[in-house]
Amino acid sequence: MIPVPTQTRVWLASGVTDMRKGFVSLAVLAETVLQRDPYSGHLFVFRGRRGDLIKVIWWDGQGACLFSKRLERGRFVWPSAQAGTVSLSAAQLAMLLEGIDWRAPRRTWTPLSAG
Repeated sequence: MIPVPTQTRVWLASGVTDMRKGFVSLAVLAETVLQRDPYSGHLFVFRGRRGDLIKVIWWDGQGACLFSKRLERGRFVWPSAQAGTVSLSAAQLAMLLEGIDWRAPRRTWTPLSAG
């Protein structure tokens, strides 16, 4: 898991991204399309056309980090909008990386009684 500091924002780029891009090209997208500073320490998440691959860029204050994850089965849950950004919490990012629907998580167990 990416060690996300508490004040860090997570930004999803809506739509699809060319997954051949590296940190520099994705940082340019973060700056021009998302209108955010890629060197702010926030995480920027991009998804490919097939939906089974995501890339996360992050400037940790010392250097550029590029993380990628490919799901063996299924697709990453992504906003349906073709343009714009979505902000996530660190917990929602963790669910996204696990392939869980972060938009409406469901509890798998609830207690039947208090005692």
